[in-house]
Amino acid sequence: MSGLSKPRQLLDDIGLSLVFFTRLRLPSGDFGGRSLAEAIWAAPFAGLAVAIIGALVYAIAVALGLAARPASALALAATMLVTGCLHEDGLSDIADGFGGGRTREKKLEIMRDSRIGAYGAAALGISLLIRWSALSELTGAGHVFLALLAAHAASRGLFGAFMHLLPSARVDGLSANAGTVAFETAAIGAALGAVSLLALGLGGAIAALILLGLLFAAFRSLCLSQIGGQTGDTIGALQQLCETAVLLTASVCLS
Repeated sequence: MSGLSKPRQLLDDIGLSLVFFTRLRLPSGDFGGRSLAEAIWAAPFAGLAVAIIGALVYAIAVALGLAARPASALALAATMLVTGCLHEDGLSDIADGFGGGRTREKKLEIMRDSRIGAYGAAALGISLLIRWSALSELTGAGHVFLALLAAHAASRGLFGAFMHLLPSARVDGLSANAGTVAFETAAIGAALGAVSLLALGLGGAIAALILLGLLFAAFRSLCLSQIGGQTGDTIGALQQLCETAVLLTASVCLS
């Protein structure tokens, strides 16, 4: 790869990640023919964009006189709007599938159903409540930005590693069509996510890193036992679990 083409490829990967993981649109839709598996290392940059938008909404709400709790609710709503609830959808599908299906085939069938069941609704409700309450504990737009940055970048930094370490549970679908993620690609994404945790301070970063490692291992084991691998829904659910864990850590370290 030439010195001129490499920077272009990096920008293509970042652009592809932004377009795929958010509702943001860029002038160019080609991205050098890069696949999602090749560009997945750049997913933390999509998290950065989401964090900036959420923090801006919080800052504007506070400037207009709103208290921290409604401002936090608006910030959370903004992050969901800019992602099109992509990962919330994965969380609800996983809750319904893993909770309601008795066999691997039935679980995968339920996960593909666009309707939401009791397990999915409960999972979403609990997730929203915890994330909102954690954000509400923070003081000031600066701390909210740091918390959102760490949560959204670090949670997306694990996408590549999850896809690398688990086989696809389906022969088709979003994750299967994305391709195989190389070890180097997964490692770069995880490293970028880990660096973003420094927004919580060194102690908070270490605590969040340990927590994310435990969550990653536990959820990987759960997915293998339930459906024998990973799907796009499991990746979305992983993001939600990790985002929640980092925001809880932030509520302790930054409040």
